[in-house]
Amino acid sequence: MDTTPPPAAPRITVRTGSGTGRTRLSAFDAALREAGVADLNLVTLSSVVPPGSTVVESHEPLKHDHGDRLWCVLASAGAEQHGEVVWAGLGWARETTSGAGVFVEHHSGSEEALRTQIALSLEDLCASRGWVDVESHTVVASAHCVDDPVCALAVAAYEVQGWGTGA
Repeated sequence: MDTTPPPAAPRITVRTGSGTGRTRLSAFDAALREAGVADLNLVTLSSVVPPGSTVVESHEPLKHDHGDRLWCVLASAGAEQHGEVVWAGLGWARETTSGAGVFVEHHSGSEEALRTQIALSLEDLCASRGWVDVESHTVVASAHCVDDPVCALAVAAYEVQGWGTGA
């Protein structure tokens, strides 16, 4: 009989940011900085929340070294045209009995459309898994382009991982 304890489920922090820069890339970096994840290499995940995980909204600093990997779910949107508004958001739902869950990531030109897409996706993903009793949440960020490019993003930070000492 295997007596190895199961791996600990992650504490997932959901954060948002928006930023402006002289290029779309520097606006993206500014938004990452506001979300507290600019100095990490982002490794995107497909959006599944392991049972037993904790999901919280937070901007607390993540313990990391410059260049570490961050396993995450990411939604981002950028704009370069004067007057353009962009929205990015994450929604997540968890089945209340098992604690298993899913994230969905969307972006849009309006908050209403964004929230609708998140809600519809969560409904579909939960229904396809047979989940009836779920708890769901949504976070959104926006950016309004005045002169320079902008970016809005939402990120679910699962785990920071260093690079180790291997060759």
